[in-house]
Amino acid sequence: MASDRAGHVPAVKSEQGAFEALFKSEYARVAGIANRVLSDPQEAEDVAQEVFMDFHRLHSAGSPYAASWLYRAAAHTALNRIRGRRRRQRRELANAAHEGSKAVDPQQVVEVNEDRRRVREALARLPQKPAAVLVLRASGLSYAEVAQALGVGTGQIGTLLRRAEAALRKEVI
Repeated sequence: MASDRAGHVPAVKSEQGAFEALFKSEYARVAGIANRVLSDPQEAEDVAQEVFMDFHRLHSAGSPYAASWLYRAAAHTALNRIRGRRRRQRRELANAAHEGSKAVDPQQVVEVNEDRRRVREALARLPQKPAAVLVLRASGLSYAEVAQALGVGTGQIGTLLRRAEAALRKEVI
């Protein structure tokens, strides 16, 4: 690929290189955040790829907020997937009820009672900010990283985290 007289191709190459570097440095963490929410490595990788594609389409890889944006987007996208599942399950159950099916699948009953599933569903019921605080912190981000990802002061994270934990406990019970 040759550059034109204005030098546009090298700028494209440097942006591509910056994005590749960002992808390599942050992919594992972004996928880890999504996996923490979804508990499904394959779906977490799908979320991570979606988040990186959205970022690449909307932002410059050299942006100082790149990592924070990616972390927040991973948490929100994964939580939205859970919310979508819940809506789909409700529709499917409603359709099954209309079809007159009264049989209860024992496997489904066991799954509903699993602690992890209850926590994920409770997380999905929380407002986005408290859910994101919990997910990002549980994914190993420091208070400073969580604060940067959410656009709040580091001093607020402890309070936000305690409130989010209390809200989650109420949702799980």
